[in-house]
Amino acid sequence: MREIETVQKIQDYIRIHHKDANFNINDICSKIGYSRRQVDRIFKKYLNKTLQEYVSAVCLTDSANELLNTKKTILEVALNSHYKTHEGFSRSFYKKFHINPSVYREKKIAIPLFIQYPISHYYALFKNKEELFMGNDLSFCMITVKEREKRKLIYLPSHHAQDYFSYCEEVGCEWEGLLNSIPEKFEPAALIELPDKLVENGFSKIAAGVEVPLDYDKELPETYKTVELPECIMLYFQSEPYENEEDFCKAIEITYAAIGKYNPAVYGYKFAYDIAPSFNFGADTSTGARIAVPVILTA
Repeated sequence: MREIETVQKIQDYIRIHHKDANFNINDICSKIGYSRRQVDRIFKKYLNKTLQEYVSAVCLTDSANELLNTKKTILEVALNSHYKTHEGFSRSFYKKFHINPSVYREKKIAIPLFIQYPISHYYALFKNKEELFMGNDLSFCMITVKEREKRKLIYLPSHHAQDYFSYCEEVGCEWEGLLNSIPEKFEPAALIELPDKLVENGFSKIAAGVEVPLDYDKELPETYKTVELPECIMLYFQSEPYENEEDFCKAIEITYAAIGKYNPAVYGYKFAYDIAPSFNFGADTSTGARIAVPVILTA
């Protein structure tokens, strides 16, 4: 447990300080009280990356966002990412994302941005899976109605997944960064449950995806699929914010429980899981959990 806490402290430090002008990897080790070799060992053990690989992924992801959202020169972006030269930055960017910075800025295609998953979230999720915890207290859930026109769904299917944990075990975790790198997306990347009509033989209903405009036609990795979705209404269920970051599983469970107890017929709707996916957007301490489900009017 001490190693996990140490990894979390280092992740927190990197998240807060990686943009500092004097940011230095060796300073991280000295502040934590571990040698570089010790930090590399536990990072490799729990995150499958050395400290340098982790920091590089964080900085290169920030640089990709700068390329799309600012007019800074590539050299300026490189310097902000702690690279000393345009060439060194371009080589690292290409190695990570398989595209040159200038081409990425022009084409704005989907790339696997790095998501800084807190190690504590992973173990909270694992613990939740083992204990099958279900809160009995239902907190307040806000419900928002959104009408959706015809649109495209970009999704990465799985063969055997039944939940978030088994999905990431099967396909990895790069899906969130890649889907969130799509500027045209309507909402952040989500774990989705597909309607039966979209589940191909040999695949599970569990996937990850985003919705985009109907005319979206940019290049995607071969494993991703696209399909047109019909007009529908989505009900967004959002839980209350919460204080303890490790309670994100509970927040999601509470929101699903609220959906299970909700009677849409009272408001002239009925659930329509056969026409569009449901979306699990996860949870955050500041906003709570958020889940969207499809409905249609009954009248």
